[in-house]
Parts: sequence; structure tokens; C-alpha cells
Amino acid sequence: MAGVASAINSVLWVAIVLLLARFVIDWVQLLARNWRPSGFVAVLCEGIYMVTDPPLRAIRRVIPPVRLGGVALDLSPLVLLIGIQILMAVVTATMT
Repeated sequence: MAGVASAINSVLWVAIVLLLARFVIDWVQLLARNWRPSGFVAVLCEGIYMVTDPPLRAIRRVIPPVRLGGVALDLSPLVLLIGIQILMAVVTATMT
């Protein structure tokens, strides 16, 4: 049982790392509008988006972006990160 819980915990850590990488990519694209990934970086970015898009889209269906005047605040990455942390706590609690 501990081996399965450890494997699930590792997968959840990878999900957190991918989500944080997506945050960085999104901020780079926001702050440097002319930046376009090319070569290996483009493949890496596409892989990160391919993995993180489905759960974020599912959360956006339930919790749409909050309108604050002319700006929309997307809470789905924060909700996903909190959800992963809760899952990690549950898995860690079952390991002990």
C-alpha cells in the first residue's frame, strides 16, 4: 500500500511542477509579448499545455473567471493547485 501511495504522491508532485512551469510560461508571454518559443522549448511548452489544459478547462466550466472591471481573474490554476495539495495530504495521511 505504501508503494502505491508513494507513486501517487510522486505523480501529484509532477503535476505541481508542470502547473508551476505553466505559470512561468504564461507570465513570460504576458511580460514579453514578442517572445515565441522555438525548437525544443516550443515542444516543451506544448507538452506542458497539453497536460495542464484539460484539468484547467474542467475547473473553468465550474468556476468561470471573475470579472473585475475590464479584467478577468482566472481562479482555476489556484483551485487546481489547492486541490492537488489536498490530494497529496490525503495520500500522505494514508501512508502512515
